[in-house]
Amino acid sequence: MSTVNTWTSMQHFWLIILGFFVAFIPRFLPLMLFTKRAIPEWFNGWMKYVPVSLFTALVVKDIFIDSATYQLVFGHIAEMLAAVIVVVIAYRTRSMAISVIVGLIAVFLLSLVVA
Repeated sequence: MSTVNTWTSMQHFWLIILGFFVAFIPRFLPLMLFTKRAIPEWFNGWMKYVPVSLFTALVVKDIFIDSATYQLVFGHIAEMLAAVIVVVIAYRTRSMAISVIVGLIAVFLLSLVVA
């Protein structure tokens, strides 16, 4: 509790400006690079798997890995069942919004039923 923020307003201002550039440049550079060039078809085919891969990695980590000890766990039964339900819904509807909503509802309801 003895630590006090000793930054001045100008230091906070520069932190905000630097944060803006750190967030803006990775979005702006690819936009400028690919507006004047044709994107190869193989790249487009490869990029369509990136969201699925990232989503899968996040979900699998949250369900099967204990964040405190980084050990493999199989005790999250409600989340596992909800993940199966979401996979089926996502495959049938191809809608991310419906999949997320159904997933949230499934986790809520299954966590009430499965102890």
